[in-house]
Amino acid sequence: MPFPLEGEAVLRLASFLAVFALMALWEAAAPRRARAFARRTRWPHNLGLLALDAALLRLVAPGAAIAVAAAAEERGWGLLNALELPGWLALLAAVALLDAAIWAQHVMFHAVPALWRLHRVHHSDLDVDATTGTRFHPLEILISVGVKCAAVAAIGASAVAVLVFEILLNATAVFNHANARIPEPIERWLRLLLVTPDMHRVHHSIAYNETNSNFGFNLPWWDRLFGTYRAQPAAGHERMTIGVDAFRTRQDLRLDRLLVQPLRDTAGGYAINRRPERGAEEARHA
Repeated sequence: MPFPLEGEAVLRLASFLAVFALMALWEAAAPRRARAFARRTRWPHNLGLLALDAALLRLVAPGAAIAVAAAAEERGWGLLNALELPGWLALLAAVALLDAAIWAQHVMFHAVPALWRLHRVHHSDLDVDATTGTRFHPLEILISVGVKCAAVAAIGASAVAVLVFEILLNATAVFNHANARIPEPIERWLRLLLVTPDMHRVHHSIAYNETNSNFGFNLPWWDRLFGTYRAQPAAGHERMTIGVDAFRTRQDLRLDRLLVQPLRDTAGGYAINRRPERGAEEARHA
């Protein structure tokens, strides 16, 4: 039976707020890196972008992935609806396949220059913390919803599986962007099962080759499988430079600048299939 949209929204919001509060406390108690900017300089703008994204989704496509999953179940669409798997196995398979689809989508947002213009709003944050996991341009969010709905239909994920995946994705996106210190022996083992903050922080390096690695948000296996895994940043976590090379000022952190940033063409080799200017890659610790 399909979930009421109100129930789905409440569950997602409650889980997000719980994880966000926990990560904010963890960052305050055991930060991994010194902040470049105070929270009051960045958080209102990052969270303001989150509020715009949430309002847009509720207006344009409320519960879209859940609705597609319900339709797929009813009409027998997708791989898993063609297989007779036990319910628990179908749930695990759906979550894993949806995670692989989001990983592939993330790679494409780096590979296609037009998509990178949208996605670099996320990467141009000059610190990485829990709010960075919420910082996405509204147009990227809309494209992502369309991709997710297509993946749900192709996979044949159930409504329950989609809801579980959405909650996990929201929670792990906040967790793996957190500026939180995990003891090294624990972190070394944890990253075999889950994308950790140290693993994902490499992806936010200013260095082109480090930005184009560690694309996972939830499961770490896809990067290892497809050769995009990088264990540590070359400069180390405390000394690495966060962000992209074109947007380095306090003004670039403002919400109005984030919304128009995709219109600003800039030099750089972050998009995977765009060749950097001569010498630029070396200048970015290649």
